[in-house]
Amino acid sequence: MILDALIAGLVLVAAGWTLAARDAFAAVIGFVCFGLLLTLAWARLGAVDVALTEAAIGAGATGILLLFAVVRLRGGTEEVAAATPSPPQRIAAGLLAAAIGIALALAVMLLPDPAPSLAAPAMAELPAFGLGNPVAAVLMGYRGLDTLLESVVLVFAVLAIWSMAPDRRWGGVPGPRFPRAEHGPLSLMARLLPPIGIVIGIHLAWAGADAPGGKFQGGTVLAAMWLLAWVAGLAQAPAIASRRLRLVLVAGPLVFLAVGLAGMLVADGFLAYPPAFAKPLIVLIEAAMTLSVAAALALLIAGPPERAA
Repeated sequence: MILDALIAGLVLVAAGWTLAARDAFAAVIGFVCFGLLLTLAWARLGAVDVALTEAAIGAGATGILLLFAVVRLRGGTEEVAAATPSPPQRIAAGLLAAAIGIALALAVMLLPDPAPSLAAPAMAELPAFGLGNPVAAVLMGYRGLDTLLESVVLVFAVLAIWSMAPDRRWGGVPGPRFPRAEHGPLSLMARLLPPIGIVIGIHLAWAGADAPGGKFQGGTVLAAMWLLAWVAGLAQAPAIASRRLRLVLVAGPLVFLAVGLAGMLVADGFLAYPPAFAKPLIVLIEAAMTLSVAAALALLIAGPPERAA
């Protein structure tokens, strides 16, 4: 009880710090800390998959995206001033956020007890997939088509970002070339975190079949690690004309689609798995999707090509 109260208090403190910070970089650090504290809160509630998603996307990918924005806006005082909301806008946004929070709290409190759920019938069929993680089994078994379409949407989103480049830049390198950070917190994080983050990302993707984790969490962590090194000037983005890059981007959806079509021949239909090979096929899809998710998220944040290859 004391630990839960402490986490709740620290969440409020981190949120207040993030909103009150005058320096943009300090605000980003506060936001990342806020996400990590929310991760602890979700873990204490027993929602481990949600906690991992918050750590990967909330604190990881979104934190890197905000850091990228801060780096790009350095020296752009006019742009920052134009994008800074006025006091009335901040008050209106705060009131709207409070209203949404209260509405969500009331909706949760008014749910029937016990809440209607299909968890029991779904859990009864999980042995057919050979997976120990029920979330992965539902996403790959019952919601396989939705998961496939989500992976395709990521590819089309990247193509949409690339299409914003002028014709003379097509096939070039996305994003700016950042100067190499030799000193400061950005330099320290870019050298310290990627080796650890890569191991964690691969572990999350691999363990997702039997424990909380999976392709989206693992791929997000891998993308965040590369973006951190890129913003610090330690790595350069590949040209979008690279065949290897394009292959990695579409590998996940292609493998997913190929396995789904094979199910029409050797199983009960599209996206069906033969009982004896269900887990190996799902692990194969998860591995390919991890690479594609990492590439797609990194390319979405990098933006359209800005210079020649």
